[in-house]
Amino acid sequence: VILIFGWMGAQLKHLQNYTRVYTELYPKASQIVVRCNPDVFWTTASTKHRRLMPVIDALEALDCLTPSSPPQKRPRILTHAFSNGGSLQLTLLGNVLQRKYGPASLRESFTSALIFDSCPAVGNLKTIKLAFSAVVKNPFLRFIVLSFVYSLHVIGLCLSLLFGKRIMIMENLRIELWNPRILPWMGLRTPRLYLFSRKDKLIPWQDVTRHAEIAKERGMDVHCELFEESEHVAHIRLEPERYWSSVQQVWGVAVSKEKGEDEEIYN
Repeated sequence: VILIFGWMGAQLKHLQNYTRVYTELYPKASQIVVRCNPDVFWTTASTKHRRLMPVIDALEALDCLTPSSPPQKRPRILTHAFSNGGSLQLTLLGNVLQRKYGPASLRESFTSALIFDSCPAVGNLKTIKLAFSAVVKNPFLRFIVLSFVYSLHVIGLCLSLLFGKRIMIMENLRIELWNPRILPWMGLRTPRLYLFSRKDKLIPWQDVTRHAEIAKERGMDVHCELFEESEHVAHIRLEPERYWSSVQQVWGVAVSKEKGEDEEIYN
């Protein structure tokens, strides 16, 4: 199963550049594509959860949420999240699954890998403006949206300083992504690949590097691929072979661990 979380405002024709190659690489895999609307940053929790229900239904149908199953029937799951928008949807799904199935929804980790493309980073007002300007083309509507987002940013910052709690959305996202069980089938052994670039104007490469370093310090299996010239979520345009080679390598790492996990179960 390949679970893809698109970046904020990504159109299907853009995401098909990835699903098409995944179909060529893994023709027998089922693919689930989760899109991210700009309003995910301010819409109600109930609306966010309702939008994710078809994803949960698909995961259930593919036996990805079965509490316990024989090793030969356990699914393999590759998760690919793009930018902060896709990462936010990823954590939202994890939270919904935890509430629905409980913290111990799966007794053992499935064979899985996690890929972060152009993320994560805390961001600032400048990167927020760049992100929403790329999605909202109408100048008048863009002004309204940015004014609203700026207000939320300032309110969150003030409340965080006042109460000392993690109210800033992006800061909270960065912390949640250090959870080795972001999704219930993952664990410390789940390899995670960070794909990022020095030329990314939205996601500073230093932020991604620091996130990967801390994840490694916490015992996670971390792999990094730093591009030099590609723009935000555009690494496959300049270096497609290198990009997909990195994806295949991290998936190979995940599959190579499968035999060891089976031996642990039987011993």
